[in-house]
Amino acid sequence: MSEMPADRDAVIRAAAELPLTTGALARRLGVAPTTLRSWERRYGIGPELRAEGRHRRWTARDVAVLEAMCRLTSSGVPPAEAAQVAKGAAAGSHADRVPERFRKSQASGALPLGDVRQECRGLARAAVRLHAPAVERQLADAVGQYGIVVAWQEVMVPTLHAVGRKWASSGDRYVEVEHLLSWHVSTALRRRTPLPGRQADVSPVVLACVPGEQHTLPIEALNAALGELGLPTRMFGAAVPAEALTAAVRRLGPAAVVLWAQARSTASPPLARHLADISWGVKGARQQPSVLLAGPGWSGTSARGAMRPVSLQDAVDVVTGTYGAYRERH
Repeated sequence: MSEMPADRDAVIRAAAELPLTTGALARRLGVAPTTLRSWERRYGIGPELRAEGRHRRWTARDVAVLEAMCRLTSSGVPPAEAAQVAKGAAAGSHADRVPERFRKSQASGALPLGDVRQECRGLARAAVRLHAPAVERQLADAVGQYGIVVAWQEVMVPTLHAVGRKWASSGDRYVEVEHLLSWHVSTALRRRTPLPGRQADVSPVVLACVPGEQHTLPIEALNAALGELGLPTRMFGAAVPAEALTAAVRRLGPAAVVLWAQARSTASPPLARHLADISWGVKGARQQPSVLLAGPGWSGTSARGAMRPVSLQDAVDVVTGTYGAYRERH
């Protein structure tokens, strides 16, 4: 083994100058690897080095260009112009500052995102521009790279909340942005959800919004996350009438029932208790579903034996634990 250099700073500098793989650089910048490949293909922002087998290796100069590209695009500069500015800054011709003509539009039209992942800024910018292909591509990249839970909690939700705040503070000016983004989020979640297999003899997890509740995206995210884990589900969507939900539970004999309520006005503890009391099977071996009350609408309410997950990850953990225990018993 070679001796360690005496100068620790020299070791750190040498490590920092080692070329990065595309995956490592994407993690450093907080973007998807497909985004880096797209920028290289479209705007000529590529690595100086290629290892054997055409693998990309990004140098410190490449990293500086891409860091400038990320700063500019997150500030509202279109990618094509951001690439020109970033490459020029690396060559020393001009700084990677936001061009003057974009500053006013940034101040008036930017969404109030705060401290979020880089992907949120790109997604918000595409949504505000109503650039549906870019919204679809960025959502697919986020889900593909991080999985449903992280993509939902750290990319989709912050962007949806920012659009909602902008809409609330601007009258109806941004309602079209919220509708377009919500549609594509729903599409991305459904594309990630596998089609049900042959599960006729398997007790599923039932997911439904309570009567009068139209907000379905959070429970769609749970459906997709459970699908990633291979758990059988039955999604019934928005505003399911109590009678229909009762009939479905009796027919399916589910391991668990997840009821989503966004608003306290729609949450119904009597319905939750009624579903928890449904039983089936032969005498002496009767079975009942576990009931999960999901969503802010259940705040301050309770139902006998019902569980209250507080996040998507919490809901996934509770459902998988409940489902596993149910299968062990039966």
